[in-house]
Amino acid sequence: MHRYHRVVVKMSGGAFAGNNDWGFDRDAIDTLAGEIIALADAGIQVAVMVGGGNIFRGRIADQWGIDRVEADFIGMTATVLNSLMLRGALKAQDPGREVRVMSAVPMAAFAEPFIRLRAIKHLGKGYVVIFAAGTGQPLVTTDYPAVQRAIEIDAEAILAAKQGTEGVYTADPNAATGARLYASIAYDDAISRRLKIMDQSAFLLARDHDIPIHVFNSNRPRAMLDICEGKPVGTFIGPNTVTTLRDPVGAAGC
Repeated sequence: MHRYHRVVVKMSGGAFAGNNDWGFDRDAIDTLAGEIIALADAGIQVAVMVGGGNIFRGRIADQWGIDRVEADFIGMTATVLNSLMLRGALKAQDPGREVRVMSAVPMAAFAEPFIRLRAIKHLGKGYVVIFAAGTGQPLVTTDYPAVQRAIEIDAEAILAAKQGTEGVYTADPNAATGARLYASIAYDDAISRRLKIMDQSAFLLARDHDIPIHVFNSNRPRAMLDICEGKPVGTFIGPNTVTTLRDPVGAAGC
């Protein structure tokens, strides 16, 4: 039995770059594709929202003096490139796999327009659906569209893949000695403690619609499948949740 049967995977652009600052890393992309295929093979309906930070980031816009709206349009096109790259990797590993890229911005030559009922129909057939170009509007990151699409397609959870971090910590583990990893967090605790899980607007939308979020390390093998099988991976944020910490590595019982 699976805990979830339909999920949205929120994948940062950094996951496509692997250990590099920019661009594409074949091993990293192949690994991501393999994890998605494993979910689909297990009978879980998978939609993916990709970011574009491996191609274009806000700090570049600041350095170049590009205004926010223009920068967001550039960022949208970066998510389209990543969506096509992910589709290519999925098809390379499993040529028979049906994969659909659905763009919020019309790009009829290589992507379908996002239509809610069509996306749901694709998922019901076992297709992998990749959402590109966010919502098609500026002034939001891909966090908000990930939650919005999850609501629209009746997904049961959001799996938020983070590059190089195991979940949500009490403090920056790279800067603070003794930072602890949360096992679970209540929505209101995350807000009051100002934990940087995702954009505040996206997080509030998830809270208001009772959509659970799992934050996990994109480099961890089988992480997504383990989450859907109910295993304790990363950090869980959800309704009716008690905030708890994981035991430190090496502690008794770990």
